[in-house]
Amino acid sequence: MELAFTNRIAELKELESAATAGGLLVVFGRRRVGKTRLLTHWMGPRQGLYSQAIEGAKEIQLEQVFRDIQDRLTTSLVPKSWGELLELLAMRKGQSMFCLDEFPYLVASDPSLPSILQRWLDHHRPKNFLLILAGSSTRMMNNLFLNRSAPLYGRARKLLHIEPMSYGAFCAARRLNPADQESFTRFAMVGGVPKYWEFVEAKASAIDLADELFFGFAPYLDQEPSRVLRDEGISGVNAISVLEAIGRGAEKSSEMAARLGTVQTNLSRLLQQLLDASVLTREIPFGESPRSTKKTRYSIHDPALRFWFRVYSPHRTRWHRYSHAEKVKLLHDHASTVFEDFCRQQHPGASRYWEGDLEFDFVRADHRGPARDKAVVTEVKWKQLSARERAEIEKRLAADWQRCALRGRFRDVAFEVLDATVLKGIQRE
Repeated sequence: MELAFTNRIAELKELESAATAGGLLVVFGRRRVGKTRLLTHWMGPRQGLYSQAIEGAKEIQLEQVFRDIQDRLTTSLVPKSWGELLELLAMRKGQSMFCLDEFPYLVASDPSLPSILQRWLDHHRPKNFLLILAGSSTRMMNNLFLNRSAPLYGRARKLLHIEPMSYGAFCAARRLNPADQESFTRFAMVGGVPKYWEFVEAKASAIDLADELFFGFAPYLDQEPSRVLRDEGISGVNAISVLEAIGRGAEKSSEMAARLGTVQTNLSRLLQQLLDASVLTREIPFGESPRSTKKTRYSIHDPALRFWFRVYSPHRTRWHRYSHAEKVKLLHDHASTVFEDFCRQQHPGASRYWEGDLEFDFVRADHRGPARDKAVVTEVKWKQLSARERAEIEKRLAADWQRCALRGRFRDVAFEVLDATVLKGIQRE
């Protein structure tokens, strides 16, 4: 069931600003995050021209784009090149806009297209004309518009990154209670990707959703990792193998290499590609420099992909033999990792900390008040804690702090325990 268009207030504001200024707007974000829905929703009332590119030979692609917009062009001419198509667009009178979605498909077939567009933007674009180039491949879009040697470098007025949506937006779209842990457990399986939300039914349980998306007959997300990696131009068994290793608990590159039977240096390039594609997140301990530390951990960024490699892949054969309690525990353990990320993201600058045999869920600096060199050490629990449990955790945090290297860098420290009651403060968006 297609959901009603929801939220995206900030993105709509940026599109309005771009329409007023004209020029080139670049829109990018991972597949199924809602780029096309956003663009078509916004462009519809404004009579903008829109075409979604296909994969194929450049001649077929050009023909497809022209057919998509032909009825809106006041000409009977049929363009034989991208240059001719752009000339036809320039003939339109008044303010106008044209969106080429899945732009990387076109460049893959015709690498000269960015140079053609550069000349058109620099010399022939009508005043106030807005050209929108959109794509799902984060790596390719970065190469096309942020690489200094690329023809379109510096030509865009703005690069608009369409991010996954929030937990509050998810609850609003599916009419769920944000304070309910079951709501968050379902969010932990679909993340902020609106396309996945279509499978969330208000009366269905989290286990029902797991069956619908992952473990049932012909599940919707069965091939999703391969699709995401293909969009990013990352191919081969190695990428899947690295993600499988991370899903099974190998957070360090040395651990991944050991599980894959290779040397650590062989993974460097692949790990960087996965980072560039926003498939992975790199973490270093709070307060350490990324240039000097070797304490690096990796995690799968998207909750749905994390579920795929952490729960679905290791348990797909045995899932139907598990008891209800066993399934609940698997979902609970996965949701706890997403909840920890969720809590950490509420505090910019916060990050995990580890050394030796101790670890804090996250640490942040608190520059408010008289003690400007104050640290806040936080532990996150995916359940509702009693007052006694909170006190015991705070006592343990204080003891761990006494043997932590960070202690010498801060004159003051506070200890914080967050549990599932945090969800009670979340509003539908």
